[in-house]
Amino acid sequence: QVQLIESGGGLVQTGDSLRLSCSSSGGLLSSWVVGWFRQAPGKEREFVAIRRWKGTSPKYADFVMGRSIISIENAKKTVTLQMNSVMAEDTAVYYCADGPSYSISPSDYKYWGQGTQVTVSS
Repeated sequence: QVQLIESGGGLVQTGDSLRLSCSSSGGLLSSWVVGWFRQAPGKEREFVAIRRWKGTSPKYADFVMGRSIISIENAKKTVTLQMNSVMAEDTAVYYCADGPSYSISPSDYKYWGQGTQVTVSS
């Protein structure tokens, strides 16, 4: 059983940088994929960024391309999402997820954290 715990959310202002972390425990598989997803009020959960715990290049959603980095610290089993130049549209609950497929579809992920709220004020 894999457990994921997100941290780092909160209230930030437009243009600020934000760093979200996800610590993991349990039976992680290095071939699996870890990702960040988000869900805004009244909207479906959407992909933000994914990468394998080991190997392959990361994949980013268009709306964070060029201003976000997903990084992994394998020794600490931690995945981080750095977001720069945040906008009001980035307001959402951000989730960390783990699954077997290199997929941007939330339904392909088996394990989820509880989420962390990010609110961007203008």
